[in-house]
Parts: sequence; C-alpha cells; structure tokens
Amino acid sequence: MKKSDKIKWFQEPEEKDYPAAQSYLSLIFDEDKAIELVTQLKQASIIMYKAKDLFRASSLSLLGISNSHIEIDIEKIKKNKKISPLLLVRDAFNYKVIIADGYHRLCAVYTFNEDEIIPCKIV
Repeated sequence: MKKSDKIKWFQEPEEKDYPAAQSYLSLIFDEDKAIELVTQLKQASIIMYKAKDLFRASSLSLLGISNSHIEIDIEKIKKNKKISPLLLVRDAFNYKVIIADGYHRLCAVYTFNEDEIIPCKIV
C-alpha cells in the first residue's frame, strides 16, 4: 500500500466492538460506569483525528507489526477491506484518551501513515 492510498473505514463501529470496549473499560471503571460509557459511545457521532495525535493523547506505545492482531488488520488494509472506527473515552483526571476499542487497528494504520485521519467515537 502506498502512502497516498486511502484506508477504507466502516461508517460506524461494528457491533462486536462495543462489548470489547465494555470489557476493557470494566478493568478501569466499575461495571456500571463501563456500561454507561459504552451506551454513550453508541450514541456519539463520528469525529476524525490523526493517528499520531491519538497515540500522543493516549500515551500508548506503538505495537510492533509482528503482533498477530496487527498483522490481521494490516492484511485487511492491504486487501482494501473496511476496518472499524475507534472507540475512545476522555480521561480528564489523567489528561489522556483511553482507547476502549481499536488499539490494534490504530497501530496497523500508523504503520502505513502516521497522518492518516481516523474516524472515532469519543465520550
């Protein structure tokens, strides 16, 4: 894939992304708060952010392309298959963004273009 090629995105996150986000968020928040955040994510509008800004805001490191989940997402991108937008939660207390679902997709996209504009839902 060339840097100029466009990564294809679903217009909305896949339905399976929400339980994954809830599972992750329930490690950080109590179960009721995790459910509340996922409910808000389902209702949120799509907003766009650059891949490099998402990494900076989350304080997460880039996983290597040898990660099996990233390899799967890279193959989807190379085959022009659509991938799902990211689900994000603002952690105002720690001044960070929590990637509730989509960390591996973000890493895969970043390997192609750090300036790629990524559709996200954020609450």
